[in-house]
Amino acid sequence: MADDSLHQQLVKYLTDAHAIEEQALPQMKAAPGIAKDERLAEMFRAHHTETEGHEQRVRERLEALEESPSRVKDAVMKAGGVGFALFAKSQPDSPGKLVAHALSYENLELASYELLIRVAERAGDAETAEVARRNRDEEQAMIDRLEGSFDAAVDTSLAEKGADDLQEELVKYLEDAHALEAQAIQLLELGPRMAGEPVTAKLYADHLEEDRSHATVIAGRLEAHDRSPSKLKDAALRLGALNWGGFFKAQPDTPGKLAAFVFAYEHLEIGGYEQLKRVAGRAGDPETVRVVDEILVQERSAAAMVALEFDRVVDASLRAQGIGVT
Repeated sequence: MADDSLHQQLVKYLTDAHAIEEQALPQMKAAPGIAKDERLAEMFRAHHTETEGHEQRVRERLEALEESPSRVKDAVMKAGGVGFALFAKSQPDSPGKLVAHALSYENLELASYELLIRVAERAGDAETAEVARRNRDEEQAMIDRLEGSFDAAVDTSLAEKGADDLQEELVKYLEDAHALEAQAIQLLELGPRMAGEPVTAKLYADHLEEDRSHATVIAGRLEAHDRSPSKLKDAALRLGALNWGGFFKAQPDTPGKLAAFVFAYEHLEIGGYEQLKRVAGRAGDPETVRVVDEILVQERSAAAMVALEFDRVVDASLRAQGIGVT
């Protein structure tokens, strides 16, 4: 095992991973009842069992290091998981929002395990690295299942709402997409200053310009339907991004946490756009399908590029704690 300071960083990453699993558990437990589709429900039931295993394995690694989960982190994250379940149940298109959120959250978990693997390797803890890889691989399998569920999510959402005006539904999905871009822009405006590395900062700055263009394109599609972005939705999500900025600034390992969150947020956008594309297709709007396909290429590319930064942001986070890396 490496020096005490690196050991303590490893413990922090493990307690973060445990807290994330504690938040996932109530979400996975509630998800089958929100899904409104047996295929989706079974997918979430199966992953709830896997999530219980993830929590147990992380807790056992902490115990092996003579440590324990953080009660404060776990309580805060568990409360957030319960809150999301209540929010999702209140939405008129809850199956679709559930799938998009789950895709984002699974990618947050995957990113947290990618970071944990790297810290464990730097600390010389092969057992923790192997546990993180096992959990990561099961998160990836769930991500793959979610990626294959967009059609079912859209069909179930539209059926649940009794949607008989597909043009009006398309407008709502376009408004949601514009609000997500407004939030992404707010987050990425903060990103370069907190990235910890010039290369990572440039990545965030470059994608900020892409997201600004996406917002313009989506506003144009709303205009084509004689509508405009929802000021209420845009303002609410921008406020959320500002709150995240304060959170990240307060963290000692900002570069790593920021990269994991940006990676997850890209997948929230991906989930939203995949569903928007399907609603546009059902509504007979090929131009929206075309522009969304172009946006999806850029969102998926940005997510892949953030993933390539995981080594760099782990080293930047450790250096910020005064820990030398080679």
